[in-house]
Amino acid sequence: MDKQKILVLGTGRSGVAAAKQILAMGGEVIFFDKNPKVEDRALLSQFKKKDKVSLIKGKLLASDLLHINASVISPGIPLDEPYVKMLSTAQIPIIGEIELAYQSSKGKLCAVTGTNGKTTTVSLIGEILKSEYSDTHVVGNIGNPFTAEALETEEQSATVCEVSSFQLETIVDFHPNVSAITNITPDHLDRHKTMKNYIAVKESIAENQEEEDSIVLNYMDPELRKFGKKRSLKPKVLWFSSEEEPKDTKEKESLFLRGDTFYYKKEDKEEKLFTTKDVHLLGKHNYENILCAVGVGLKMGVPMDKIIKVCKKFKPVEHRIEFVRERSGVKYYNDSKGTNVDAAIQALRAMPGPVVLIGGGYDKHVDFDPWVKEFKGRVKYLVLIGETRNQIAETAKKNGFQNVMFAEDMDEAVKDCAAYADPGDYVLLSPACASWGMFKDYEERGRIFKDCVKNL
Repeated sequence: MDKQKILVLGTGRSGVAAAKQILAMGGEVIFFDKNPKVEDRALLSQFKKKDKVSLIKGKLLASDLLHINASVISPGIPLDEPYVKMLSTAQIPIIGEIELAYQSSKGKLCAVTGTNGKTTTVSLIGEILKSEYSDTHVVGNIGNPFTAEALETEEQSATVCEVSSFQLETIVDFHPNVSAITNITPDHLDRHKTMKNYIAVKESIAENQEEEDSIVLNYMDPELRKFGKKRSLKPKVLWFSSEEEPKDTKEKESLFLRGDTFYYKKEDKEEKLFTTKDVHLLGKHNYENILCAVGVGLKMGVPMDKIIKVCKKFKPVEHRIEFVRERSGVKYYNDSKGTNVDAAIQALRAMPGPVVLIGGGYDKHVDFDPWVKEFKGRVKYLVLIGETRNQIAETAKKNGFQNVMFAEDMDEAVKDCAAYADPGDYVLLSPACASWGMFKDYEERGRIFKDCVKNL
């Protein structure tokens, strides 16, 4: 990109990281943000005075595209935005931040996608890789843009990248040595429109892989079981399962949970790894995350004894079924990362006692019925916040659940929960919705929840 002019769409974390990589490679950056209120000074203060950086905001004109060589789009920007279509019409190449990073990164790369479990799985994989590789990078949708570290990688580096469906929409040559898909359930249909589109985008993580590569797939997911058996799929499949041993597959290698014990099987030889009592993570969905991480670690060349040691030490990541405190016999858990229905269901199932639940948030046009049907025998009271609260309340009442309350903010929601919870109950923030509208992101929502709990 030496001396090339690159248009960076979006001025958030990933856009800034992409710009810094472009500048480090000798390019010039022109930012575009459709928000006319973006502060020039705040943005440009993140760069050196000598850096060739400028900003266009509000509206992108055809004349602004003169001499632009390529564009890098932030994952939060839909591809059907009019100004993105204008770039396509002008035949200006459009790539995403992870594609930009991949094209200049070195070493071994593994990438993880899926509807739920990505962050926990990637965090665990990162710790597994660190036990074997002295130079390990944990990047992507986990909060650390790939572009922020791509130029620091070397031939002996190992990188694990959490990849969202938004990021996969703009890959070109992105080619992980090992890929993994944790699961596929309805999410982001406001952007992808149909489940068929969403599934295809998730499965595209393997589109550039070859026969010498590997993909780790969830045997219990119907869509992934079909995908893993496609003749067109080139990488070798390593199956994992939390309910039954994978069978009727051409692969003779798998990871599975039998009873409370994790197993690794190759050919006809079984190896006991550890039990559910040996790990700190709660719930079946987390056991799947562990199995997936073990599989990726193996295929990245980490010895099993090191993998086992890391799995036994690993603790839950922030905002994913994270224990906050116990007060008056009530335990409080922060699952702000539960931004969709399936994730919220898994968190609810992980609670070992009666639950007072906080839900609601940004509307991603999903069906809340499967979540509400899990309330029976589990949820005592439901406290709702955000723009979906009326929709969720109606869904709850339609399914026979009447104990519903509304709160105007997180502080009120937490205080309502504390008032209605009895000793032995669990207060759980697991919203089944994105955070936008009330909060900057799920991390801010989780931090505010924890502060409110600690201030009780």
